[in-house]
Amino acid sequence: MGRRRQLYEGKAKILFEGPEPGTLVQYFKDDASAGNGAKKGVITGKGVLNNRISEHLMLRLHDIGIPTHFIRRLNMGEQLIREVEIIPLEVVVRNVAAGSLSKRLGIQEGTRLPRPIIEFYYKNDALNDPMVSEEHITAFGWACPHDMEDIVSLSMRINDFLCGLFMGIGIILVDFKLEFGRLFEGDNMRIVLADEISPDNCRLWDAKTSEKLDKDRFRKDMGKVEEAYQEVAMRLGILPEATNSDMKGPEVMQ
Repeated sequence: MGRRRQLYEGKAKILFEGPEPGTLVQYFKDDASAGNGAKKGVITGKGVLNNRISEHLMLRLHDIGIPTHFIRRLNMGEQLIREVEIIPLEVVVRNVAAGSLSKRLGIQEGTRLPRPIIEFYYKNDALNDPMVSEEHITAFGWACPHDMEDIVSLSMRINDFLCGLFMGIGIILVDFKLEFGRLFEGDNMRIVLADEISPDNCRLWDAKTSEKLDKDRFRKDMGKVEEAYQEVAMRLGILPEATNSDMKGPEVMQ
């Protein structure tokens, strides 16, 4: 797509100006981090796989009426997305006890929760993304009550659909993180799913063996991280088609 201006760089993605007003190009990096950046590394091919997996899941969600920022995949490492105003919240949906929930509440990892639980975290790296309540969110103006109704409703619909989709390929969706944004179209605004859905922000366990097929393999130095991401892509029917040129990073215009 030639030279373009970089707007933002996060831990796993870079955003560039899009070819048309109201669009951005989202580039998926191979960089990996854990513990809010305390641990860093590179997972070869992760960006290509996450781009393909997120594309596949966003399209499937679109098919059931979930509004998203996704427009189309541009190449093996990039996708075209709608520009949205990101709501500064990480929305975590939990189906099985794992990670911080097990540590905070002393629940054995792997315990099936009585029902899906939604948690909210304020997106602020300097504060280590603290957990917050809906009272905090509405009081500080990060989202209004109507926004929160949409966010919770969409999160539950996404969870119901993805649990079934993953179970159909022998994977348990333990928990996952979502981000939402405000999409402005003329005088209208609607809440849409943003960011990505991939093994970077989902806990995915093999349904028979409970083998971890996600970024926990990187967090916990378990090894075979690339193989785990590839296994998820293979079960979803996604076959990487990357060439050497596809694997290169984007050309940045300062």
